[in-house]
Amino acid sequence: MKRKRSFLISLFILLGAALVVVIILTTEPTAVRETATRETAMLVNVIAVDRDNYRPVIVSTGTVRAASEIALSPRVSGEVMNRSVIFDPGRTVIKGDVLLQIDPADYKNALQLRRSELQQSMANFEIEKGRQEVARRDYEQSGREMPEEQRDLVLRIPQLRTAESEVEAARASVRQAELDLQRTTIRAPFDAQVLSRNVDVGSQVSPGELIANLVGTDHYWVETTVPQSKIKWLNFSGEISGQESNVKIRNRNAWDDESFRSGSLYRMIGSLEERTRLVRVLITVNDPLGANSDSADVPALLIGSFVEADIEGKELPDVVKLSRDYVRKNKTVWVMSQDTLDIRNVEIVLTDAEHAYIRDGLDDNDKVVTTNLATVVEGAPLRLSEEGIEINP
Repeated sequence: MKRKRSFLISLFILLGAALVVVIILTTEPTAVRETATRETAMLVNVIAVDRDNYRPVIVSTGTVRAASEIALSPRVSGEVMNRSVIFDPGRTVIKGDVLLQIDPADYKNALQLRRSELQQSMANFEIEKGRQEVARRDYEQSGREMPEEQRDLVLRIPQLRTAESEVEAARASVRQAELDLQRTTIRAPFDAQVLSRNVDVGSQVSPGELIANLVGTDHYWVETTVPQSKIKWLNFSGEISGQESNVKIRNRNAWDDESFRSGSLYRMIGSLEERTRLVRVLITVNDPLGANSDSADVPALLIGSFVEADIEGKELPDVVKLSRDYVRKNKTVWVMSQDTLDIRNVEIVLTDAEHAYIRDGLDDNDKVVTTNLATVVEGAPLRLSEEGIEINP
């Protein structure tokens, strides 16, 4: 009886404990996490832009070429007797400078012979004129009338014409002999630089033989390439007087960073570059060796050197000039407007190596965001950094 009683008491205790646990679990307060999101304005740097007239600068690379280049050769044959000290590779010569002297003895003798032949033909012409005068008097004294053809023969007109033509031929022979004698002295045909020389004193030369390579020093060309889409923004020499595109030539490998040579856009070559399909153009650089410059620091252009050309384009009126880094995806620009982010779609007229030129979408004093933002949302709050507003360069 006692054991049954103990069992019941224990059972009631367990049931009571279980009931207490259930009540505790069902009545336990639930912890609620409250999310208080505080929207913080993003810190940015901006620049103020303005609309104005600008000239874009199209940067290209090219190679220096000779505008005037000849393979010098003699027009008469003979032995070289003298060579000028200036006729060496690398030296510059002036138009008319004597470069070589071919032995003139044979040509002097030939000239003397041609002059003697001229004197003889002139004497024969005078004798024939005397014979014609005698024949004319005899014909007049005879009183006979003859047909015109017979009369010309009697008056020795064909013989006189023959003698006259012999005089003209002799004179031409003299002129040719004089030319040959002059050609024994080889002169510079224009202001030039000697690139190579293949003969010296004692050399035997003949017409058509290469004796030197000369390039003109009045101006050089720089052959470069420009995208077809940018050709319409360039002015070539002669199209509009005084409005050709100015060019700055730089040689990054050989010159100081601040050194450059000035040139002008000359002409468009009528073919595309095969690999890149870009338009080939020529740039003219006057006095490429700096011989006529007052400054000794003017760098000289070298034939075949690889250079950079900064070509000034036509003036773009009423546009905003903005660094290409600040033009975002899909041709948009971030603008800070009333302390919020304004994503503007812009119309870009032209881009060069560093800038975009914007016709529509930006106005004077708009503050363009230059900071790269992690979150780009229209209307996002912005605040200026301590640097404040910069001026667009």
